[in-house]
Amino acid sequence: MAKKNKEPGRIAQLLQIYKMTMAADKTAIWWALLALAIGALAGVVSGATLGSATTAGFIFWIVTGVLLGFLSGLLVMSRKAEAVAYGQIEGQPGAVSAVMRSALKRGWRGSEVPVAVNRNHDAVYRAIGPSGVVLIGEGVRSRVKLMLEDERRKVQRAIPGVEVKFIYVTQDAEGTRLLKLAPTLLKLKRVLNRNEVAVVDKRL
Repeated sequence: MAKKNKEPGRIAQLLQIYKMTMAADKTAIWWALLALAIGALAGVVSGATLGSATTAGFIFWIVTGVLLGFLSGLLVMSRKAEAVAYGQIEGQPGAVSAVMRSALKRGWRGSEVPVAVNRNHDAVYRAIGPSGVVLIGEGVRSRVKLMLEDERRKVQRAIPGVEVKFIYVTQDAEGTRLLKLAPTLLKLKRVLNRNEVAVVDKRL
């Protein structure tokens, strides 16, 4: 039997992602190298001041600085890769589902499947968490607004008094960028505790 093609390993996948990121964002590698350089410089300065008494102490601080710089560089590249990935799908129908699938943190519940879609592919997604029920509209604002209001009425019929907030991921000046959706969601005012989130989720 023919051998199945092996899936690339984790390191190979990361390298592939970073190559794609650098191709799309020419500044990514320079920001990563800057983070590495700052970490290494901090290690040298710390070694010269805090670890100058012994050679081992001096080496320890330099190695620590380089490692911190390397990790900072990886973090920068990861953020740049995320921005590139979201930029490639932003504005496309279903783009919000990628955020709902991968970026919602613990304490939030949501589905990558929209709760409402119209024939123009405008969609409404629902997230439930510490900030209550958040309805996320994707598409053209004028059409999405009507869909959001309709979904708000449905939610408030099921759970009277629950707070419902809107986020517009729309192609206009006031719309939330796809990359900013998860941070925007997490910054909303907290109104529910963990038990209340579970109750609301069950009712809906």
